[in-house]
Amino acid sequence: MERSELLTVGQLAAQMGVTVRTLQYYDREGLLKPSAKSPGGRRLYTEKDVVRLHQIQSLKYLGFSLQQIRENLLSLDTPQQVAQALAHQREVVSRQIAELQQALDAITALEKEVVQMQVVDFKKYAEIVTLLQQKNEGYWIVKFFDDSLMEHIKDRFRDRPEQGLALFDTWKALCDEIIAMQEAGVIPDGDTLADIGGRWWAMVTEFTGGDLSLLPQLSAFADSKSQWGDEFRQRQERVTPVLEQALNAYFQKAGIRLPEQEEH
Repeated sequence: MERSELLTVGQLAAQMGVTVRTLQYYDREGLLKPSAKSPGGRRLYTEKDVVRLHQIQSLKYLGFSLQQIRENLLSLDTPQQVAQALAHQREVVSRQIAELQQALDAITALEKEVVQMQVVDFKKYAEIVTLLQQKNEGYWIVKFFDDSLMEHIKDRFRDRPEQGLALFDTWKALCDEIIAMQEAGVIPDGDTLADIGGRWWAMVTEFTGGDLSLLPQLSAFADSKSQWGDEFRQRQERVTPVLEQALNAYFQKAGIRLPEQEEH
């Protein structure tokens, strides 16, 4: 390598936008030791050292600790090693982008919910964030649940959050099934209605754990659908008449009488 291609610590610092002290620290820590020396013993940096410093800066920018950087730095003597280093960095950047996009989506969703709630309630904010982290599409439901219902949900699904997610998926699937019949012009007969009602009631029973005292809170949640987002509100409004028929058909077929029915 020609002498003109070698850089002193001051020249490298100026070229790369870092301080001399930073380069001296990297030298002491074994991250970036100058590869050449002048006839007078002055330590000089080569082109390979510059490439290595680029890699250090990139990994540092991506949030790696100096220990992690030391473990991830590769010798860059061949095109294959350089390509491997770049491929590693590409994967890291891709993960960072995905994680940042998820964070941005969560912030946007929470911002929307905060505006709709029109009240400062950090407890519900935290619950919404938890559901967002679980990638639960039903995060918006939280703001319509009262405290007792939320406590029930946390107690019932604390150790099995996947079951809560499954119930939400069941709700959507049943709604989609009813809408598909409506769009196909199918009028369900009594047995079909009873089957739908039975599956819906099984979902309710699973959610409540058989505690029928929670039914008024669930009814209040259903009655709040005018405040739901457009997609879920429109879906629920379409299926509600069929669900009422389906539940009545199922209760009649199964001989089930709810407490409020017995009062009448």
